[in-house]
Amino acid sequence: MRVLIQKAKNASCKVDGKTTGKIDFGCVVFVGFTEEDNKDTILWMVNKVVHLRIFEDENGVMNKSLLEVGGKILSISQFTLYADCSKGNRPSYLRALRSDKANLLYALWNQKLSEIVPTETGIFGADMEISLTNLGPTTIFIER
Repeated sequence: MRVLIQKAKNASCKVDGKTTGKIDFGCVVFVGFTEEDNKDTILWMVNKVVHLRIFEDENGVMNKSLLEVGGKILSISQFTLYADCSKGNRPSYLRALRSDKANLLYALWNQKLSEIVPTETGIFGADMEISLTNLGPTTIFIER
């Protein structure tokens, strides 16, 4: 499982011109799955994401979590996080999980996130337009 977290002042996802998810403050979390991923992987990653100390405290030090600052998550499925660009110029996505299985894990991921923090989403497999204002900029990559 791979996630790319971007701390955001605001963010939204549109599909076919309609907003599917929107946050005012928090994190945009792009998530990709591979064959080894399961419920335990998701639970570990959810815990990591919501407790990651990437928000500034009163001294300007990144020392607070999403939970502590009352932020939200915009969760976006992104199989391209598993792009392998080591050979040639066309990325290979062989390590990305098949869409039928990935869709189930994405649903579980969003369910577990929403049990802890307000979570908005994109639409799995859709052609999405993501807009965000990155704070910092802060971008964190985590793999499990």
